[in-house]
Amino acid sequence: MKVTKQEHSCLIIESAGKTLIVDPGSFTTLLVGMSDVVAIVITHEHQDHWTADQLERILDRNPDARIFGPAGVAAAASGFAVDVVKGGDTVQIEPFTLRFFGGRHAVIHSSIPVVDNVGVLIDDELYYAGDSFTIPEGVEVPTLAVPAGAPWLKIGEVMDYVTAVAPRRSFPVHEMVLSVAGKAMSNARIQAATEVGGGEFFPLEPGESIDL
Repeated sequence: MKVTKQEHSCLIIESAGKTLIVDPGSFTTLLVGMSDVVAIVITHEHQDHWTADQLERILDRNPDARIFGPAGVAAAASGFAVDVVKGGDTVQIEPFTLRFFGGRHAVIHSSIPVVDNVGVLIDDELYYAGDSFTIPEGVEVPTLAVPAGAPWLKIGEVMDYVTAVAPRRSFPVHEMVLSVAGKAMSNARIQAATEVGGGEFFPLEPGESIDL
């Protein structure tokens, strides 16, 4: 499995000649020329995790690609056919196995509605919780995509989350809201928390890949 990080929370996962895209949102450069896409996972409805433009460009070249997301995504993206998933669901879409966890976005503020959110474990290898700190209980997480900066988190919570999951590998996502200095600080904290459990941190930048 090859994972290529894009800006913010967008991931491109390639395996056996097929492609899975996660959270192609407004902070991610428009994805063009994507081929062999079998599925798109949208963790929740906020626009930094999906846009109609992104979906249209992907589906134009991959009309049979399926979209998976929670009920809130299906409502927000009503112009698209979204297969609704929730925590506890498992979907097989060759060559990928997708296991979903959680159900709600982390609280930003009491005045802001809490929306549906799912985490996804891909091929029992890569776990990404969307905008949440949902831990997949009873499941080993070899590789963790770690949220690095957002209005719903503070770095101490991120460190506690990484320590609790104890992945063998981690890399940062959701960091387009950070300055250069803030990103460096966040990376250092995520690295320290990963190393507590004996794992290795990979400070991936947009366009960089890791083979799992």
